[in-house]
Amino acid sequence: MKRFITLVAATLLFAGLTFAQQTGGSISGTVTYGPDKAVVHNVSIRIKEIERVTATDDAGTYNFAGLPAGKYTLTTHIEGFKDVERSVNVRAGENATVDFDIQLAGVSADVSVSGDDGSQQVAFSEVKTLDSVQITARPTTGLGDVLADEAGVAKRSAGPGASRPVIRGFDGDRVKVTTDGVGVGSLGAQSGDHAEPVDTLSVERIEVIKGPETLLYSSGAIGGVVNAISGREEEGHPGLRGYFSTSGGAPGASATAAGGVQYGYKKWLVWGNANGQRSDAYSAGGNWGKVLNTFTRSAGGTVGVGYYGEKAFINGSFSYIQNRYGIPLDIRESSPESRSLRMHRNDTRFSFGYNDGALPFSKIRFTVDLSRYRHQEMADNVVGTTFRNDTNSVRGIFEQRPFRNLNGKFGFEFSGRDFSTVGEEMLIDGPVKEGSFAGFIFEELKFGRFGLEFAGRLEHRRYDPRNEFLPDRRFSGFSGAASAKYDAWKGGRFVASYKHSYRPPALDELYNHGPHDGTLAFEIGNNALRPEIGDGIDLSFSQDTKRVHGEASFYYYRLQDYIFLAPTGEIDADSGFPVAKYLQGTSRFWGVELQGRVKLAKFADLLAGADYVQAELSNGTPLPRIPPLRGRIGLDVHYNAFSLKPEFVAVARQDRTFTGETSTAGYGVVNLSASYVIVQKHLAHLFSINAFNLNNKLYFNHVSFIKDISPEMGRGIKVSYTIRYF
Repeated sequence: MKRFITLVAATLLFAGLTFAQQTGGSISGTVTYGPDKAVVHNVSIRIKEIERVTATDDAGTYNFAGLPAGKYTLTTHIEGFKDVERSVNVRAGENATVDFDIQLAGVSADVSVSGDDGSQQVAFSEVKTLDSVQITARPTTGLGDVLADEAGVAKRSAGPGASRPVIRGFDGDRVKVTTDGVGVGSLGAQSGDHAEPVDTLSVERIEVIKGPETLLYSSGAIGGVVNAISGREEEGHPGLRGYFSTSGGAPGASATAAGGVQYGYKKWLVWGNANGQRSDAYSAGGNWGKVLNTFTRSAGGTVGVGYYGEKAFINGSFSYIQNRYGIPLDIRESSPESRSLRMHRNDTRFSFGYNDGALPFSKIRFTVDLSRYRHQEMADNVVGTTFRNDTNSVRGIFEQRPFRNLNGKFGFEFSGRDFSTVGEEMLIDGPVKEGSFAGFIFEELKFGRFGLEFAGRLEHRRYDPRNEFLPDRRFSGFSGAASAKYDAWKGGRFVASYKHSYRPPALDELYNHGPHDGTLAFEIGNNALRPEIGDGIDLSFSQDTKRVHGEASFYYYRLQDYIFLAPTGEIDADSGFPVAKYLQGTSRFWGVELQGRVKLAKFADLLAGADYVQAELSNGTPLPRIPPLRGRIGLDVHYNAFSLKPEFVAVARQDRTFTGETSTAGYGVVNLSASYVIVQKHLAHLFSINAFNLNNKLYFNHVSFIKDISPEMGRGIKVSYTIRYF
């Protein structure tokens, strides 16, 4: 009997061990930071494939138990640090160790794109990311200025307060601006002197997205999508986190200050941030002196609260931003008018999400956004025109559970808009209601070294003017894209993409009629405009090794019924502006983007890049305000926590100009930046200096509507300091 009992016990023990080995494995590891490998607690670790999330403990360790055998992708996330991604194979009954060494934000992540929840995912096409540290160090905080040094990105501006990104030569609503995937509800696309109400001092990072992923956000974003990520949509955390940053610089006596805190208790998280920025008129290069009336003033903040359960979360936030900025004076006039814009926007947002890796849809996200935008155009401190733009939107995303080689998501978006103007510059006579609905899908297939992406978006848009003399318009169309990638060797990747786009005419292109200071023209819209139909290809190659990292891209787009503002040669008697009409014609855009980093020695890297775009109508007429050829070369000299980056930027003359447009001369500027990081337990201090246009070159931005009267900033310096508590 004893032998029998012993045999049964041994059999059960063996069976139990065998069962455990066959049914579960685990992943554990440690997260460290800095040269001394200090452990970091409360770092979120996510397994994408099964939507499981945990956090590091006080010792910086984490553990996932009971995992089925298979391959998993782990991603770290903590605000102020770069996300790090690792892949691991888990075997039944075994533990896989995956350690992470995270770094402070400050170096761009090159091939990642955020979903609506702010989490990053691998993307085939080119996506560039700027984090909060890089943003703070830029000479000015306007969205266009922040992004203007990125490959393929220029800025359209009417002074430092009103800059907006231009991507691959595309402007207006061909570049979509969003926060956490939702449109900002502004009028920045409609005029050269309108700013985007994006609080760049408070975001975690800003992404520039090109390729098929843009169809998740817009059908007409041919140039790309600029997505500002708050970093607070997805997860809660226990305890206190916070940051404070400040900067000051010249010319213009600029100063900024921004700070924020997050506090988590059990499953609740509350957060808040506030910031302010100011600058006076800046000086241009050479002997030009001050560019008058280029002051800026802005302030903003956000408060929010969220509940984050095991699988579901719900949160709400309220944000407010206001600014006032001057438009450069035309010193050619005997008594130039002092013009400025005063803008404010408040935004109320509610988000709900559900994660369950066992369901067919492992992630579900819904966002409701209510945006209220106002701006006033002022002449000599007297309000001349008031613009109102109220936008309500609902967005839903359903992410599929990965199945074999297939991964993807689909969703929908509703939005309604009320637009009106009152005053002297009432370009559209009477209010206009705009409504839109879109459904979209994005799928990815992987076969070892080969992969495919497919995206589609069906969109309907309607315009309903309240003026009986303006016709209603309805537009419905499909946009689609496909990409193929091939990992030819370790670190080497080829990507080819095709995109078909459908862009309905914008509200201003249909209905504007009157003098417009933002474009220095008497604009005449065309309410019979047809939608733009575009077809294009992107070809890119990237190389990523320990010694060499580089990317080369070529693109070509052909747009049928491309809409553009064309001068007629007439002058409006009352305003003195040249008369211009919105016309259509076939256009071609093609260009190249090159950038790379080569390790020359242990402490030195060579940096280089160039971009060029050529855009013209089918008859060979160049399109207006197309960025000229640009190149840069520099060094990154670094030792431990110190980095020094000198660079030289050269821009060619742009004499491929539209009818009546003036050319701009080429130029070269010398820049120098440096940073130093001090690491303590739970604290990081980052000091940076950015010295720009050290040779004090006088130059003009060809993409600006007022390039003939407003040169860019001369020699200057900006010093910034950031402290993070984690």
